[in-house]
Amino acid sequence: MDSKISVIDEIAILYRTGIKVLRGGVYRVFLKEAHGMFLVGKKVQITHGKHIRCGKNVKFEEFSEIHGLCSDGLDFGDYVTISRGVMIRPSSYYGGDYGMGLTIGEHSSIGPYGYVGCSGKITIGKNVMFGPKCSLFAENHVFSDTESSIKSQGVQQKGITVEDDCWIGSNVTILDGVTIGKGSVIGAGTLVTKDIPAGSVVIDKRIKMIRKREKDSI
Repeated sequence: MDSKISVIDEIAILYRTGIKVLRGGVYRVFLKEAHGMFLVGKKVQITHGKHIRCGKNVKFEEFSEIHGLCSDGLDFGDYVTISRGVMIRPSSYYGGDYGMGLTIGEHSSIGPYGYVGCSGKITIGKNVMFGPKCSLFAENHVFSDTESSIKSQGVQQKGITVEDDCWIGSNVTILDGVTIGKGSVIGAGTLVTKDIPAGSVVIDKRIKMIRKREKDSI
């Protein structure tokens, strides 16, 4: 099998990329700041763009939803990719709950169909990879008063931090108040409810097995 990309395939890739660049040229005028190329796929929704800053060569892929209404804004570093179908939502659609926002470092990516609920502040470092269908929830409902409805008690927001050089597997859920240390690997399907030390490998869905990364580990 020929492993080289054919001329026809190269032309198709260049064409699709060019369309995304042109579309990004339209969207960028509504943003607070955008540098270098800005690539936007089809049917992307961007709201409250004046709260959004993009570094160089940021990509918002098809069907993603980027809602910018928040106090600290959304800050995407250089070469960040927001994949197909990702929703980034710091506040309600109608502004009733005004969230804090998101900072994501250079060369990081959110995999397809992820959900980033950044009502509390979410900080993602550099070179972080999220697999498909990951969810981050930076707030939690208060339910201590058994005489009142849970809905009426509001929420608390501690925030989430994912440090540099982490690999987050598919279908991982990260809850409010969690810090994942630098260089950690979180296995697919894990529910992360507590801090993960730097350099850890978490391969159990309920965080019962955590080990340190080693040179020859798989």
